[in-house]
Amino acid sequence: MKFLITVSLSNDAANESVRSGELGNIIQNILEDVKPEAAYFGAKDGMRTAFLIVDLEEASQIPAVAEPFFLAFNASIDITPVMVPEDLGKAGPAIGNAAKNFG
Repeated sequence: MKFLITVSLSNDAANESVRSGELGNIIQNILEDVKPEAAYFGAKDGMRTAFLIVDLEEASQIPAVAEPFFLAFNASIDITPVMVPEDLGKAGPAIGNAAKNFG
């Protein structure tokens, strides 16, 4: 199952990593372990933020993605299930049933 993982780094922890010259190395090491399908970086709510697409087979894999960011950067993390167009197509009957029963 695919998830959008939004990782907002604590400014204090990230600033410390920037000053020490280690921010890029730490991020790269985490990404090598997490192996996201895609990774984008920007700012959200005034914080350095990573947007990762990861494919997890089960919920027990979530700590392997989240803990490195918690430990290295005191990060805030949001995890959102997402679908590719093919998944959305497969969901069509369930959406239709919901509309019929509750719409």
